[in-house]
Amino acid sequence: MDEAKAEEKQPVKRRRGAARGRILDAAARRFYADGVAATGIDTITAEAKVAKMSLYNNFDSKADLVRAYLEARHEEWLGLYRHRLTGAQGPADAVLAVFDAYADHADFAYEHGFRGCGLLNAAAELPTGHEGRAVVRRHKEQVESLLAAHLRELLPGQEERVRALAEHLAFLLEGAIVRAGLEGDGARMRSARDLAASLVGAL
Repeated sequence: MDEAKAEEKQPVKRRRGAARGRILDAAARRFYADGVAATGIDTITAEAKVAKMSLYNNFDSKADLVRAYLEARHEEWLGLYRHRLTGAQGPADAVLAVFDAYADHADFAYEHGFRGCGLLNAAAELPTGHEGRAVVRRHKEQVESLLAAHLRELLPGQEERVRALAEHLAFLLEGAIVRAGLEGDGARMRSARDLAASLVGAL
């Protein structure tokens, strides 16, 4: 990956300070590889090579760090989607850009391989009412909204059909990423993309 692309994928909050960036990067690696509950503050500060006080100077609590990690992962995905969108030739391609961005995320070089959607993995560990779950919900709602926005261009004046098809494609996307996580690679994401292309191509 060249430096320009690497910079494009960096979430906005990682640019606010070197210590914060190292902490967030370390948390992202450990939360994704080992899970949120299994990863303690000491593990994160040791990997980030910062003092514990530095973590608390940047984040109010572990819950705040978890929220920041989830927001950063959302921004990372948006960067991938926007990059894919630049090559889209019309609304049908724009729909597929959503699927391509998920496949790109699956193809990252994760420490223990691809384990599925990092947002859903974290949400499954978080208690009801945790602010991190709201971050995940907003991400999933935004993905479905993006699909609907592109479908609206293909199906002007057919709002009910747009909403139903956007939900259908969102379910296809989520099912594929769960299977991809179980199987450890992005093959299911590419299959889902092909199915989505068939559905959109038939409109």
